[in-house]
Formats: sequence, structure tokens, C-alpha cells
Amino acid sequence: MTELLALASACAFGAGDFLGGRASRDVPPLRVAAIAQVASAVALIPLLVVVPAPSVTAADIAWGAGGGFFGLLGILALYAALAAGPMGLVAPTTAVLSAVVPVAFGLASGEEPGVLALVGIALGLIAVVAITASDGPGGRLTPSVLWLSLGAGLGFALFFIALAQTSADAGMWPLVGARGVSVPVILAFAAARRGRTAGGLPRAAIGAGVLDMVANGLFLAAVQRGLLAIAAVLAALYPAATALLARAVLDERMSPAQLAGVAAALVAVVLIGLR
Repeated sequence: MTELLALASACAFGAGDFLGGRASRDVPPLRVAAIAQVASAVALIPLLVVVPAPSVTAADIAWGAGGGFFGLLGILALYAALAAGPMGLVAPTTAVLSAVVPVAFGLASGEEPGVLALVGIALGLIAVVAITASDGPGGRLTPSVLWLSLGAGLGFALFFIALAQTSADAGMWPLVGARGVSVPVILAFAAARRGRTAGGLPRAAIGAGVLDMVANGLFLAAVQRGLLAIAAVLAALYPAATALLARAVLDERMSPAQLAGVAAALVAVVLIGLR
């Protein structure tokens, strides 16, 4: 069940990131993030009604709040990176870090990942080099976009780790803590920069927010029922959905070396999950 939930989460994350990236090319990323966060908070309401929560503690809400802060930073960095760089390269670069850091956390907590996971970590680092160093029709990651992508990956990794500390009895309520932090913060930033975030209400941003909440709910359910390392690396497969949508809708092209880097990144997260 953990594996299926995490893979479904990856599909929702990937589709949501694609919509968020599309919206960020027409509307400032900060505005896109604000709209998406509000939409995701609304989408959380039916999840709270449907998913049982026998026992919710203050610790569950607090871990969710901490995760929400880091997740928001990750979303802002990701949307900025997707707006400035090729989606098919930004997403895998982000995914590698979001998979490696939870595994490192597990190691520090006494988990033993095994040879396959160690190979996956090494392959993931090689993949980042291949993806960012290669020139191709789809472009390359500039230093600024690379740092944004890595920052997004770190934010998501910390979000995953925080949610993993919550109890299965808390149901979806840790996400209340997450949105209780992220929504006011992003709205405050948007209000402070009103002149640079003015515009319409792009449907893509709303869709990104709804899909983000679906993905968060699926991941939370997965990590509450299984190991963080397994759920995190399977959720980190989301670049496959983002890249496929970017290729189908935007006709993004990548060089053979870049395709090899993307493939290596996906293989890396699988190997880490097989630990």
C-alpha cells in the first residue's frame, strides 16, 4: 500500500508542477504560489472529512507546520526555476535531492540502506552533473536555476521528513498545520509585493494547488504506513510526469546526454527505494 500511495503521489506532484511551471511563465511565480496555496487549502477540506483521524496531537500539527514552512520555500524555488529553465531538467534535479536527503536522515537515525541505495545516491549525483552540464535544444540549467532547483529539492526533503514524524492516527490533520503556516506567509509576501504580483487568476495555478494537496495527502498516507526512505524516493519519481507533459504539450527537446541524465536520476531514486 505504501508503494502505491507514494507512486500516485508522484503522479500528482508531477502534474501539479507542470501546471505551476506553465502558470509561472505568464504570471510572477510568487502570485502563482499564493494562488496554488489557497487552492490547496480549500482542497484539504474534503480530505479532512473523508480520512479518519482517531487521535490528533499538538505534535502532529507542529510537525505539519514545520513541514509546511519548508515545503513553501521549496514550492517558491521550484516555480521560479520552472519559469526560467527547462521543465524536463529542473524537475529531475530537484527530485534527486528530495530523495537523497531523507535517506541521509534515515542513515543518521540508524537505518541501513544497503548497497543498492548507496549506488543510487552516487548515480543521482552523477545525474545532476549530466543534466546541468549538457547543452541541447531544450537548453541547460544556468547556475541560478541550478541553485533554485537544489533549494527546492532541499525544501521538499525537509517537508517529507517532517511529515514522517506524524502519527497515522492523525489522518490528514498535519496538513492543516502545514497550510496554517504556508498560506498566511505566502499571502503576506504577495501583499508586500502587490505591484509585482498583480494579474489574473490563472486556472493552471488553481489546478497546481489542488494537485499539490492531493499529492501531499497521498504522500502523508504513504509515510504514515511505511518507511520514509521508500515513500520519499518513490514520490521523487514525479519528474517522469513533469517531463512527459513538458514534451507532449510544450515540445521540449533534450540532447542524448541530457536524456541520459534524466534516466539516471530516475534510476537513482528507484535504487534508493530498493535499499
